[in-house]
Amino acid sequence: MTAPEGPYLYDEGPAPLHTGTPRRRSGTLLLVFGGTAAFAVLMVVLTLLLKGSGSDQAKEVAGVFVAALAADDVETAYDLLCQEERVRLSPEELAAAYLGEGAAEVGTPVRDGDARLVPVEWADGTTTELTVVGEDGLRICGTAPGS
Repeated sequence: MTAPEGPYLYDEGPAPLHTGTPRRRSGTLLLVFGGTAAFAVLMVVLTLLLKGSGSDQAKEVAGVFVAALAADDVETAYDLLCQEERVRLSPEELAAAYLGEGAAEVGTPVRDGDARLVPVEWADGTTTELTVVGEDGLRICGTAPGS
């Protein structure tokens, strides 16, 4: 069989589209992944610097809670309670359950599973531990006599 004669568009077949040797572009790929990793590390560091560690945040929440109770700002203190404590206590019962005698000094939190135990030393020498949990932000979720 012979090749057909006549003016055809592709008598010799289509020309190859990519005639050169392929180039390696690994530098761009490394730059993209390296930049993404560096950005992620930077964001973690900035978050810790701006917000503080979990212990710092727990100490701050406990301090605000105790200060609100001492100033008779029951609304602010009640808003800092976890849902379980809000069900258990009414706003009127809050000071009796959490407030000690005199001024309070908030100590360094200790990790207890997912919670932080924040010691609070009262002016009369007694110590209580506030349990701070993560529940739609940090919340106070109980108190116990300190050690």
